Amino acid sequence: MTYRSGSYVVDVRDGRLAQVAEAADDLVHVRSPSGGGEPWTVPPDALRLATREERQAAGLRPYETGCDECAALEAVRRVAGSGDATAAAYTHWIVAHSASATRRGN
Repeated sequence: MTYRSGSYVVDVRDGRLAQVAEAADDLVHVRSPSGGGEPWTVPPDALRLATREERQAAGLRPYETGCDECAALEAVRRVAGSGDATAAAYTHWIVAHSASATRRGN
């Protein structure tokens, strides 16, 4: 599998969540999603894409969790700058992805 720069992956050798910094045919350079710590190199066959639940548990921003609606709302918010677009993005996140939404079965 080919991994795109910016993708969130799991290093299956130790279960660490990482973000792809650069991918070549034989090695993938990854770093911590928080940007801290030393980057490391992983063979592509030792990686898998991170699940939405793994990205959420890591505290990534809503539009980085793999939710198509979050991504669309974030794109609109970036263009608009703030106001109603920001409220719509945050409202969606709270209703669809917050801990209370999980308890409600959403």
